Amino acid sequence: QVHLVQSGGGKVQAGGSLRLSCAASGNIRSITVMGYYRQNPGRDRAFIATITNDGDPAYADSVRGRFTISRDNFQNTVSLQMNNLEFEDTGTYYCSAATADGQSRDFVWGQGTQVTVSS
Repeated sequence: QVHLVQSGGGKVQAGGSLRLSCAASGNIRSITVMGYYRQNPGRDRAFIATITNDGDPAYADSVRGRFTISRDNFQNTVSLQMNNLEFEDTGTYYCSAATADGQSRDFVWGQGTQVTVSS
């Protein structure tokens, strides 16, 4: 199994920056894609960014050009650098990991971290 522990987040004014980090442990070799999703009260988790084992990123249109996802396969971490933050970026951010181990597939979440952007 894979376990994810998140760090970072907090409160910032619009236009500011924050960095989120996520450390993976356990069956690291089974991890394929890692990423971040955002959730707001009463809404489903929304895709923000993902990155493959090969380092190929993908971004939601709303964050492209402002957010950068990176991955360190030696440290087993994934980070999300968030620049030029907007009020609409507020929410709880969850780190994710998709795993593949033989015929078994799983999707793991971190514990979540709050990001609050004041306008």
